[in-house]
Amino acid sequence: MNAAAWIALAITVSGAFSYGAASILQAVAARRSHGTAQTMRHPLYLAGIGCDIFAWAGSMIALRELAVYVVEAILAGSLAVTVVAARIVLRSRLRRRDVAAVTVSVGALTMLAMSAGPQRDVVATPELRLGFCAAAAAVLVIGWAATKTRSPGGVAALGGLCLGGAALTGRALPSSPMEILTEPLTAALLTFAVTGMMLYAHALQIGQVGPVTAVHWTAEVVAPSAVALLLLGDTVRSGWTVPAAAAGVLTIGAAVLLATAPATDAALQAEALQAAPVRPALPAAAQPVDRGTGERIIWWGPPPIWIPPGRAAARLAAGPAAELSWSPPDARPVWTARQPQDAGPARLPRPASPAPVRLAVPEPAPAARRPWHDL
Repeated sequence: MNAAAWIALAITVSGAFSYGAASILQAVAARRSHGTAQTMRHPLYLAGIGCDIFAWAGSMIALRELAVYVVEAILAGSLAVTVVAARIVLRSRLRRRDVAAVTVSVGALTMLAMSAGPQRDVVATPELRLGFCAAAAAVLVIGWAATKTRSPGGVAALGGLCLGGAALTGRALPSSPMEILTEPLTAALLTFAVTGMMLYAHALQIGQVGPVTAVHWTAEVVAPSAVALLLLGDTVRSGWTVPAAAAGVLTIGAAVLLATAPATDAALQAEALQAAPVRPALPAAAQPVDRGTGERIIWWGPPPIWIPPGRAAARLAAGPAAELSWSPPDARPVWTARQPQDAGPARLPRPASPAPVRLAVPEPAPAARRPWHDL
């Protein structure tokens, strides 16, 4: 390899370390935050996103000098970085087979780097532009449909193919910055990249981290590498075809094994937060209330406003209708008590009436006795 190829190789290796560091930073941010919105505003999470962008931009630069299978395989080795860093930073458990997989990854990636032959520039013909743009639009529609199937394996595989398509498109981009801005392949590259990241995040939400990551990296390495070797003119050094194929198989196998490691599960789960919706919690007054009889009533404020109709029929069959009243004898709501605003007008005490005044009236003098008084 020439000097430019060695520089591209160093950039790719640094990108693998950046991907591994990004996973650890995002995992630490998720542990120190409460809720998706707070996690995505955490400085460590933002630093992890910066590492992801740096690694992806470095891979686009390295593809100008290295074969697609070399760049993608080295980036898949970022799982080894994640596992080792999670053991140091997150105190995650490291199995013996994980240590063996890390060792095999380092050896296989070294062999892949040595097997890369000289690469020729790719001429972006109209047919190539049309093919990549049509493929980008197709995976966008298929990816949207795949998210409705609730299949984490299929969504992860499609996400890996999208990121691999971004690598292939970057391999065909022109070298001049002004030409890149006006090149239709740039829109196809961005479509591949954004769709792939969103699909991978969605697969992490609905599936287990280990199998999802294994399928994702396998699809991202195998299919794009084959397309680049067959259509884009990537070459292997003379006599290194079999060692390169063996190294590629070992790299994928080690990535699949490392994807199931406990350390990977603890670190990569934070990436699912990038597309997780923020769901506000209901107020406390809106939670179902159980009165101890198995009947759950939805409350909103003091009085209950809704009882499931099926439960009312069951209560009628179980007991008298008096049990369906709003105020059972064992628990009368506060709102049924007599409130000041429900009382009538205030009644002032009436003053005591004074004792009646009796005027002294002189009694009439007795009449004089007359002789016929006895008649």
